[in-house]
Order: sequence, then C-alpha cells, then structure tokens
Amino acid sequence: MKKKYFFFDIDGTLTDNRTKEIVPSAQQALLKLQEAGHFVSIATGRAHYKARAFMDSVHLHNMVCCGGGALVVDDVLLYNHPLDLEKAKAIAHEADDLGYGLLFLLDDSINLHGKDDLFRQQVGERQEATNTIINPDLKIDDLTEIYKMYISISEADDYKITLKDTLGNSRFVKDYLMFQIDAKHQGIMDMMHHLKAPIEDVVVFGDDYNDMIMFDPRWTSIAMGNACDALKEKADFVTKSNLDDGIDYACKHFNWYDPVNE
Repeated sequence: MKKKYFFFDIDGTLTDNRTKEIVPSAQQALLKLQEAGHFVSIATGRAHYKARAFMDSVHLHNMVCCGGGALVVDDVLLYNHPLDLEKAKAIAHEADDLGYGLLFLLDDSINLHGKDDLFRQQVGERQEATNTIINPDLKIDDLTEIYKMYISISEADDYKITLKDTLGNSRFVKDYLMFQIDAKHQGIMDMMHHLKAPIEDVVVFGDDYNDMIMFDPRWTSIAMGNACDALKEKADFVTKSNLDDGIDYACKHFNWYDPVNE
C-alpha cells in the first residue's frame, strides 16, 4: 500500500452531531490508519486552542485548523495566521456604524473581546464555550491582530455588510455571522508542501458545504453518506453515514488498512 495523507473534517464526519463525541468506529479507523503507516490529520475551521483539545483526545498529532490558517505537525504549531487586518477592520467599522454588536478573537484562546455587550443583547450567548471580555476602551483601529470576528446580524440582513465577502465568512448559527480564514484547501496544500509529499496521495473526508473547498480532482475526496448533496456530487466516492461506520467502510473499500510499503 502506498502511503496516503488523510485529512478529516470533525463535525458530522468524525463526530456525532448530537453528542459532539467521536464515532467509535471513526476513532478505531484513525488508529488503524496510523498503525498502517499513513499520515493522518484533522482539517477544521476550529480555532487552534479548541481543535488542539480534540486532536489530543482522538490521539492524533497533525492538523490543519483555523480554516487553513494554522498548521500542526507532530504536535508542534508551525504557524497561526490572523485575518487580513485592514479588511477585518473595514468590515468591523461597517457593522459598527450600522449598530450591530461585534466580538473579536484577538489571540489563540477562549476569550472574545468587545467594546460593549451589544452582541449578547442582540443575539444572546454564543452556542459554544466563550469568555466574553467587555472593554469600553476597545477601539477597532487599535487592534493589531484579529483571528475571528462575530457580528450580530441576521441572515436576512447580512447584505447590509457590503464588504462581507472580502473575507471568508460562514453562518453556523442563524443569528450571527462569523469571519475566519476560509482556506482549508490551501492549508492542505501547505501541509503537503511542508511534508514534501505528492498531492495526488491526499485523501479528504467531509460532510457539509464548508468542506467543498477541500474537494480537489487532483486527489481522492470522500463524502460521508450523511453529507449534503452538493458535496456528494463532487466526491470521488460516497461512503456510508458517519454513524453507520462510514469512515471504516471507505478505508476497507480502498484497502487503506494494509501496511504502507516504503
């Protein structure tokens, strides 16, 4: 078996969306792939501090995280890039002028910063663990790094942010818009360049629209059985759902548990 370089999305691929825990058969698949001699990595939009905890819990050592803005190899963080500062500030000013609440991730931590509590007043608490720090002296133009940014604008109104698409953005919660690096494909390319490995040996697994950017005809793209139709149409192979042991099924189908010959 030729060595492969696996990149797995987390939510809905490795994990059960109901429990947020890794699917047992997926955990076993990760271990078997590593034992066979393959390179195994996560590819996620999660911030490094949050993705690191998951990576450690599933006994992996490599990942593309922060939407492709950060790389970890052999447990070492190689880099963690912030958003384009001037573009982020321009979007923030536009949202602020329109009266929407703003929160900023300014470092690799659970802390979100805002000049007021308007975000929570407009949409409530974010749906994941957050430590919100309110600083009335915070000024957008004084910020030196922004890793993520949240705006309390509804989906119906986000056209009002005319600069919205100058940065990667997504809406996992209907009440607010999140800005982060959206370059998982580039992150995978950067990882392969760092490893000096051929891109045709990449294998990616995903399930949702935000994984479409990872699906490249130059490598093998696997859509979970629970994936959105658009991703399935772009995939080289559609496996069973993640809860129906889909990762294990695909690995057996392609004989990826066979030992690597190097």
